[in-house]
Amino acid sequence: MRTLWEVLARQRDYRLVLSAGLVSLTGDWILRTGLAFQVYLMTGSTLASGGLLLASFLPLVLLGSLAGVFVDRWDRRRTMIITNALHALGLLPLLLVRDENQLWVIYLVILVQGCLQQFFRPAEQSLVPLLVEPRQLVTANSLNSQTNDIARLVGAALGGVLAAAGGLPLLALADAATYLVAMGLLLAVRHRPGRVIVERVRGVRAAVQGLRDEWVEGIRICVGGPAMRLVFVFGLVTGVGEGAMSTLFAPFVSAELGGDGTAYGLITSSQAVGGIAGGLIAAAAGSRFSAAKLWGFGAVAFGLIDLVMFLYPLFWDGLAPAFVCMIAVGIPGAFLTAGLMTVIQRLTDDASRGRVFGALFAAEGAALLVGIAAAGLLGDVVGIIPVLVVQGLGFFVGGLVVLRRLDILTPDTSRSEVAV
Repeated sequence: MRTLWEVLARQRDYRLVLSAGLVSLTGDWILRTGLAFQVYLMTGSTLASGGLLLASFLPLVLLGSLAGVFVDRWDRRRTMIITNALHALGLLPLLLVRDENQLWVIYLVILVQGCLQQFFRPAEQSLVPLLVEPRQLVTANSLNSQTNDIARLVGAALGGVLAAAGGLPLLALADAATYLVAMGLLLAVRHRPGRVIVERVRGVRAAVQGLRDEWVEGIRICVGGPAMRLVFVFGLVTGVGEGAMSTLFAPFVSAELGGDGTAYGLITSSQAVGGIAGGLIAAAAGSRFSAAKLWGFGAVAFGLIDLVMFLYPLFWDGLAPAFVCMIAVGIPGAFLTAGLMTVIQRLTDDASRGRVFGALFAAEGAALLVGIAAAGLLGDVVGIIPVLVVQGLGFFVGGLVVLRRLDILTPDTSRSEVAV
């Protein structure tokens, strides 16, 4: 608890970055929830709604790794400020949409927003270790993981209300306002880089070659040392599982649990409750444990709870266990996220952290798409529950592997693997 107080009360710059992330993420959930409602209302087509998901994922897969290279070249704080400003401007075309004939404008806006996000996320994750003391890093990452849960609870509710009250224009203006507020908070951050991270190259050919070399280096770091390889493979395996989960969870609630749309929405959002509780616990006590153990035990518990949730309909009727499991799984989920982010930050140095996060995010995005496609094909062939069980097993087995390989993750995680 003392470390939590120190981080929130004494680390002014981190507090500003955390607040900016919470505000902008709330806006993201407002737009995401409201757009899903508006597009279906406008078109009556689930295919059109699916296009939103595709438009949001493509930038992660195609741009995420390369964006990380630029994040390492640029001032992270300035990158986050400019990205927020561009986010706000990029929402303005939504004010022009009147009917389904302009659906392409919505897709284009989501695509642009997704591209900008590929610069923001690695910059944020790379900046955090520079704003807190090393012993406070687990606590800081625990608080970061909470922001998405809080934003989901607030933003998802507001998104539905704003969509019903004012449609696309109100959604766009509300989301743009959150980006401007976040930009103002980041402008107040005093941290400045003490050196130029990457020397500038001259000439088009040299510039392209430099980008290629740095991009390749980011991928090499992800697979070059045993600890980073473990991080990379864990992300791929669980990413496929999360893709399957996102595809089949609604059919699971409907076909296996007998729930309606309201039940699905409530069960899905209930995970945020556990995530907030877990984030607070991890932030208060996480510094007492190694980041690798938080990651490993968090993944094992996450997988076990998911397995219980997916298998109980075979023996028990009712929705109550699903609510309990979704709330409970948020707690180890917060441990997992905080531990994993801390391990990655400690395994990389400041000069390469952005491109490593970019490469990892891109690989996980590709894995998500594989999981979405595989679940769509296999759900009807082998059944919903067997496919979802694989998702739970991925986290469970992955966590066991992490705990078995603590020797490569601790206590030497303070030493970067970049040189491996």
